Amino acid sequence: MTFDGLGLEPTLLKAIADAGYQTPTPIQIAAIPEALRGRDVLGIAQTGTGKTASFTLPMIQKLANGRARARMPRSLVLCPTRELAAQVADNFEKYGRHHKLSMALLIGGVSFGDQDMKLTRGVDVLIATPGRLLDHFERGRLLLTGIEVMVVDEADRMLDMGFIPDIERIFKLTPTTRQTLFFSATMPPEIQRLTDLFLRDPIRVAVDKPATAAAMVAQRMLRLETKDDRMKRAALRALLKHEGVRNGIIFCNRKTTVDVVAQSLQKYGFNARPIHGDLAQAYRTETLDKFRSGELQFLVASDVAARGLDIPDVSHIFNYDVPIHADDYIHRIGRTGRAGREGTTFMIVTPADAKHFDAILRLVGREAITPLDIAVETSGGDARRDRAPPRQRPERPGSQSRSGSHRARAGGDHRPHSNRPAPPGYEDRRELQPTAARTRRERAEPREKVVGLGDHVPEFLLR
Repeated sequence: MTFDGLGLEPTLLKAIADAGYQTPTPIQIAAIPEALRGRDVLGIAQTGTGKTASFTLPMIQKLANGRARARMPRSLVLCPTRELAAQVADNFEKYGRHHKLSMALLIGGVSFGDQDMKLTRGVDVLIATPGRLLDHFERGRLLLTGIEVMVVDEADRMLDMGFIPDIERIFKLTPTTRQTLFFSATMPPEIQRLTDLFLRDPIRVAVDKPATAAAMVAQRMLRLETKDDRMKRAALRALLKHEGVRNGIIFCNRKTTVDVVAQSLQKYGFNARPIHGDLAQAYRTETLDKFRSGELQFLVASDVAARGLDIPDVSHIFNYDVPIHADDYIHRIGRTGRAGREGTTFMIVTPADAKHFDAILRLVGREAITPLDIAVETSGGDARRDRAPPRQRPERPGSQSRSGSHRARAGGDHRPHSNRPAPPGYEDRRELQPTAARTRRERAEPREKVVGLGDHVPEFLLR
């Protein structure tokens, strides 16, 4: 089937052809005609299956006739992350190039004033993350009573990020007559409850079982006998130097790990940058632009930051951490092997990953992941370079360092800080006292003050 058979108007078909697409994907074939009929759609599809076009194309055609009113958008697309929202906006610009539809993007890290100006003029398409959308609503700058079409994208990721209460509130702010297009890669009970509550007799469209998403991807695994972080970083560097690695995304489970790994790679001369939710939006946008253009070779990312990104030409995926959820493994490796291209993934597995790794094997099949034998070296200068130097307190000119004075007091020189001679038996008494307690007591009150009774010191004090 071609796009001509989906019921799309000629201007949309021209935009699709201009973008270089000729054949629709299975979810587009199933979802677009139903959406054009005005039905609610529940789409179960993995990232990279073309689901963004399956809701942007019918939305553009439906909104072609009509005009938006100030602060009352006609359609709403909710996305879990800024990057995914920006990607959806790019799709609307690409497919709506022959239509005069206005659009606004409400995401964090961008000035409220600029966004408010667009809302004041009126927008046909509003693309937003839940938090920023509710911020504008609570400021009284936005009404959702004019929504004709509402889209929820990556609903299961919304659940992971704790957005479900916000999604429920937004649903209740929109009219019940709206058309709802709801997409999720998985259907956990909480997502099913949401669809039962807010969708009206939806057509269910499910494509690609999770394990079939990686048909064009060669999956390799490097097993380590230790969970030492220095060894893992050394293993990652060895994998990055593997034959045929042109570029790649390196996935970590935590934001802190993303920062550590990116910094370590930069120290070793790799062209790598981090991306996660705690970084400034301008930096994240710049990083993605550099990666897409080829100026940046390696992207070190968290799952949330990379979820749904449309980066078509990624040669390799590196799982620095084994994902906690097996479904996330499918999403990660789905970043490569797209549009008919072949891709390769590597995963570093340590003894601490046994439980999560077994779950992945049950999902994709044990024969799908091939062990890799590669030498990993952490000895010599590499180990020293990868270990951060200890932080040192700056010393005042002419003074002895704190650690140095402590070593002097803890060594053989047990005299107090004075030129006066120590009383008889003083050194012997000090050796019977704990070093730390003795040092604290000296700093608090010098020993000379105790020996201030004249020429004779009572025997009980010496003891």
